[in-house]
Amino acid sequence: MPLNAKALGEALDEDLTLHTTLCRRDAPAFQRAARSSDELVVACTQESRLFTELSEQTEGAVSLDVRSIHFVNIRETGGWGREAAQATPKMAALLAAARLPEAEPVPTVSYKSAGRVLVIGALEAGERAAALVGDVLDVTLMATGGAGMQQRRYPVIAGELRQVRGWLGAFNVEWTTSNPIDLDLCTRCNACISACPEDAIGLDYQIDMSRCQSHRACVKACEAVGAINFQREPQPHSDSFDLVLDLRRTPAFSQHAHPQGYLHLPGGLSDPAAMASLLKLRELVGEFEKPKFFTYKQKICAHGRNETVGCNACVEICSALAISSDIKRNQIVVNPNLCVGCGACTTVCPTGALSYAYPRASEQGVKLRTVLATYARAGGKDAALLLHSQEAGAALIGDLGRAASLDKTVRGVPARVIPLPLWHTASVGLEVWLSAFAYGASQVWVLMTGDEAPQYRDAVREQMAVAQSIVTGLGYSGQHFQLIEARDARDLMALDAALGAAPAQGVKRRASFAVQAEKRSTLELALDHLAQDSATLGRTAEAIALPAASPLGTIAVDQAACTLCLSCVSACPASALQDNTERPQLRFIEKNCVQCGLCASTCPENAITLAPRLLLTEQRKQLRVLNEAQPYQCIRCSKPFGTLKGIEVMLGKLAGHAMFQGEALERLKMCGDCRVVDIYSTTRETRITDL
Repeated sequence: MPLNAKALGEALDEDLTLHTTLCRRDAPAFQRAARSSDELVVACTQESRLFTELSEQTEGAVSLDVRSIHFVNIRETGGWGREAAQATPKMAALLAAARLPEAEPVPTVSYKSAGRVLVIGALEAGERAAALVGDVLDVTLMATGGAGMQQRRYPVIAGELRQVRGWLGAFNVEWTTSNPIDLDLCTRCNACISACPEDAIGLDYQIDMSRCQSHRACVKACEAVGAINFQREPQPHSDSFDLVLDLRRTPAFSQHAHPQGYLHLPGGLSDPAAMASLLKLRELVGEFEKPKFFTYKQKICAHGRNETVGCNACVEICSALAISSDIKRNQIVVNPNLCVGCGACTTVCPTGALSYAYPRASEQGVKLRTVLATYARAGGKDAALLLHSQEAGAALIGDLGRAASLDKTVRGVPARVIPLPLWHTASVGLEVWLSAFAYGASQVWVLMTGDEAPQYRDAVREQMAVAQSIVTGLGYSGQHFQLIEARDARDLMALDAALGAAPAQGVKRRASFAVQAEKRSTLELALDHLAQDSATLGRTAEAIALPAASPLGTIAVDQAACTLCLSCVSACPASALQDNTERPQLRFIEKNCVQCGLCASTCPENAITLAPRLLLTEQRKQLRVLNEAQPYQCIRCSKPFGTLKGIEVMLGKLAGHAMFQGEALERLKMCGDCRVVDIYSTTRETRITDL
């Protein structure tokens, strides 16, 4: 692997010394660095455990509680492959990213588990699983059939499982018992099995009612114990557990991301991954914490207004069912205990009401800007960012690098492709991708490995279609945004071909703005920069049509149908729609519109339709009138109090109603004050006091 210490040092503004055996012969150099108070970056992930232990054993070394060691892989990501000699700019970029400060702490979510586990499945399989965890966990078995051991080692319950809800340390299980044999009382003496003439009782100690002929010989055989009662009514039961081990083929949870503390092994203990999963289950006793991955600002949420649903994107995409609608309060509710931190909800949220908190958007922006600036400073061109998950995606890229080191026909990761790990590949979206493009990335690719929920892949594709439409409409040529799917090593060659794609046209001037905490602010900064940068590319269109998933666009108002009731103004969560206090007008600021659809859902005349687009003129940021009408004047005092069209529509609808005849219909033409005066001053109507 060729390493140019001088070029790397110049790009990183520090003196670097090349070590080829840092974990062996050159270990003293690492120990000297460990005693320094400077940030320590080690360009090796293979021996991270060894270096951590070596630091702890080095006398005078700075404690890892005060300063952590940052490990970065520059070998598989660039050092192994046909283009390794040209990979110095990428290596410099990865090293620069590795020495950035760690993400700032965020609020945490706590779990407490006492180790009480419910094992659901066939009795024999459940007992074998219980034997593997029973020394550290308090096991209860829920039998779904099958024969068990004669020795009764664990509590056994049976019945029809109704529901499993909850998460680590707080599972609630509900079931109904209807079988005549009570397993809590049963001593497994087998007397009932011997006595039953129909062989309706098996070693699961439950009666097959389809075979039972009501001889009741079993009742007599069990008389001393009293475990069999055919008169027992079905009984509902519920209990709480800290963990659930499900050995059935169909899981208790239908969502893609199961709650923490729930383990589903459809293949039973024969599953190759079963032993590793059971080892993790054994460790789930005690108190645990995880970051609270999201922040929610209800004020700018476009989910609902006046109990009318508008944007429902986050509820529909959540693979953990952690987000639900509370339409009576015009908001969503996120359960932090169920949230798995994928961030897909923040990607599809058009307003930024849901934002990703760990790491924060601003921290992601600093990383992207640092990587691309360092890459350019080191002489790199046409950078392509490959965003991948930090586990499965990183393993796949490692496989590609190792394959390139063994097989010279494999290209490996190209020199211009910079892999960057994310907690989850769905956690960044349109505004981050466009910012990366504005920072100088020729292309932005997202690598998915099959572990993601299907709706995540669809959402990323839709958002990438929006991003691509924007940059193509601005005049940049080529394919800038792409979703790459690869499940295992067999897909490496296809992945290699995708990574070798030709560069797309990038920006002429790299942006310097910072990614903001607010999603819309970041999006506007990126759009403004790209619009200015592309001004010389010869575009002529004033607006760019965008796909339906776009959070940008305008609305079209059917002026013939609109009565200017202005219910859409009160429903708009982004202040894109506004009224005019001086005259009947519906006004609009396109820059503020998030395409949530609340205005269209609220409009009683169905006069509003959404039109996704990006307007490139200054009119996008200015108020413009979508509809206006002639004011209607009170027939008594001449004060304007509505629109001519609105009053005419009301009169037309109520003219045939028995309560609005004669004087009552005329009062609809008066303002509120005059209507009251006319009611009490008229002498032409019969009063209740006259009867």
